[in-house]
Amino acid sequence: MARRVLYDCGPSGNCYKVRLFAALAGIPLKTLEVDLAGGEHRQPAFTALNPWQQVPVLQDGEVVIWDSQAILVYLAERYAEPEWYPPDPLSRAKVMQWLSVSANEIQHGPADARLVRKFDYPLNYDQAVRLSSHVLATINAHLTDRDWLALRGPSIADCAAYPYIALAPDGGIDLEPYDAIRAWMTRIEALPGYIPIAS
Repeated sequence: MARRVLYDCGPSGNCYKVRLFAALAGIPLKTLEVDLAGGEHRQPAFTALNPWQQVPVLQDGEVVIWDSQAILVYLAERYAEPEWYPPDPLSRAKVMQWLSVSANEIQHGPADARLVRKFDYPLNYDQAVRLSSHVLATINAHLTDRDWLALRGPSIADCAAYPYIALAPDGGIDLEPYDAIRAWMTRIEALPGYIPIAS
């Protein structure tokens, strides 16, 4: 049994990005579903793991890491082959740019639109749609002359950005206009070890 435990929630794109990377990199994880609807994340036992009361959380022996981007960095640094998160400063900076985009622009565009449409979150849907158009157009332009977001091969940057882009249709965001993004998604889905995303 894996000693690495991921406190998980199936519909969460942030949890999925960790499961996806672990699957692609061959890193065994045990997943424990957190009952968000039942408020399990607000109970003292979970708050002791993550004071922000959010999933995912990774427990690796005595180590506890929260935030999906931080978990990706930790797993890549400690357990994955170096091409997923190369040690040179320039490669790391390029990857970190996309981790930031995933946590900000993608989160507040396609991810927020999905939260409104699928889960009735009280967010500004029109604003999320407008931001999504800008975000997806920018990423599509970036991908017109390259296969991967940050490096010459797949990296944790692609794992971080993929989930909420792939789930954009759940928020009423059409991916049809973005040929380069759809081609990039196809490349990710063809990687050995890929696990599908559940909308």
